[in-house]
Amino acid sequence: MTQLPPAADPRRWSVLAVMVLCLFLVVLENTVLNVALRTLAEPGSGLGASPSQLEWAVNAYTLVFACLLFTTGVLADRLGRRLVLIGGLLVFGLGSLFAAYADSPAQLIGARAIMGVGGAAVMPVTLSIIMNVFHPREYGKAIGIWATAIGFSVAGGPLIGGLLLEHFWWGSVFLINVPVAIVAAVLAVVLVPESRNPRAPRLDLVGVLLSIAGLALLTYGIINGGENGFGAGRSWGAIVLGAAVLAVFLVVQSRIAFPSLDVKLFTNMRFSASVIALGVAFFAAIGSMFFMAFYLQLVRGDSPLAAGALMLPAAVAQIVFAPASAKLVERFGPKLVAAAGLVVLAAGLAGFMVFTAGSSVVALEVAFFLIGLGMAHVMPSATSTAMGSVPPEKAGVGSAIGNTIRQMGAVLGVAVLGSVLSAVYRGKMSGADGPAGKSLAGAVAQGGTSLLGRASDAFVSGMHEAAMVSTVVALVGALAVLVWMPGRRPAPGGRGEQAVAEPDSSTPAAAG
Repeated sequence: MTQLPPAADPRRWSVLAVMVLCLFLVVLENTVLNVALRTLAEPGSGLGASPSQLEWAVNAYTLVFACLLFTTGVLADRLGRRLVLIGGLLVFGLGSLFAAYADSPAQLIGARAIMGVGGAAVMPVTLSIIMNVFHPREYGKAIGIWATAIGFSVAGGPLIGGLLLEHFWWGSVFLINVPVAIVAAVLAVVLVPESRNPRAPRLDLVGVLLSIAGLALLTYGIINGGENGFGAGRSWGAIVLGAAVLAVFLVVQSRIAFPSLDVKLFTNMRFSASVIALGVAFFAAIGSMFFMAFYLQLVRGDSPLAAGALMLPAAVAQIVFAPASAKLVERFGPKLVAAAGLVVLAAGLAGFMVFTAGSSVVALEVAFFLIGLGMAHVMPSATSTAMGSVPPEKAGVGSAIGNTIRQMGAVLGVAVLGSVLSAVYRGKMSGADGPAGKSLAGAVAQGGTSLLGRASDAFVSGMHEAAMVSTVVALVGALAVLVWMPGRRPAPGGRGEQAVAEPDSSTPAAAG
């Protein structure tokens, strides 16, 4: 057996297991809440949250998470990666505790934002710690396990949430995080070595504030438009102002010495196409899971556990096929694999365009399986190509951009698709009195057979429109990949598929 160089930590596989546990915990929050949305919308057993409040409950976590990824990566390099990891776990656990016992939608949204701060501190550090304890020869295997944990967490969230809701109250989907976060923090203290980057860049606080403000305004405008109509000046005003703030953010980032977002990387169309593919995939998949949770529980009448089980094929497909995608990239190149993945994802989403209250379980399972199969081929190929498109000294920055675009895709997916559905529903239910005119959950609470039938039909119509938007977005993403992503096979040992395993040790790889 070949002796590994001293750079490889003898505890590296135990450290990897701890990092996977941490990653699973924070990524799970992207989807575990979905099956609890129906309960949260109920005025009695839940919080009586409106559709827009539910969208914010989902997006508050992801939005804060995405905007702080760069900053927390730099802080970890400066203060110590293990220290920031443990701090992030404790903040995440505290936010989860607040969320579990929230007694209003506003409190829940605030608690989710706190969780986002903790999650943003945890996720980037997991990768940098892996890069610190493993020898470069083992990077590929270690990061492959790391990436598989992301896919399983996203797809497995609804099932875990359903299992908890089957036996406990809605707060259990958050309360379960507390002991897990504590265990992960203790294991980090015992097993994870401390590391820093003496050449860490400066913090870009102005960039962080501009990005949060711009994205929050944009998201608010989209969500408000879906609930109250886009004819209102408030919706378009927020959208325009948010876009303007983001434009200022990009200008500032292009002119300062230590930017949060290195916009120059986007002049490389291979990099741009790859991160766009990641953002598009999460826009379509996460946004669709948001409205499908309501369809399964309120239209079909499935329990939270049954709804989570119906989404399970998406997780199975990712677990089974994601590890094999690297071989397909070797044979066919990243362009064809990523484009085919987005087309398969679009095919699964297209199924939602024809589903009705009486659609068969088999059809649902096939649709979710196709979504998972598509994601299993988009994520590895797009990630490796993005990392292979940047120089080694920019590996950490490139990885951070990929993660941020992916999270922002999820935020905009929930906001846009949720707003499309809400707008169609409100149009179909015009004239309906009370909560029924605003949401299907309101119609269920209000009662009445004829009212419920009308509301269910209105929701399904909105779901069809939202599914059409997500399908088109996925297909446009596939077209972008075919035009700009490289089609050749990665060179053996070159920057292509192996690039993700070769970031420069002096860069903040933690940002990934």
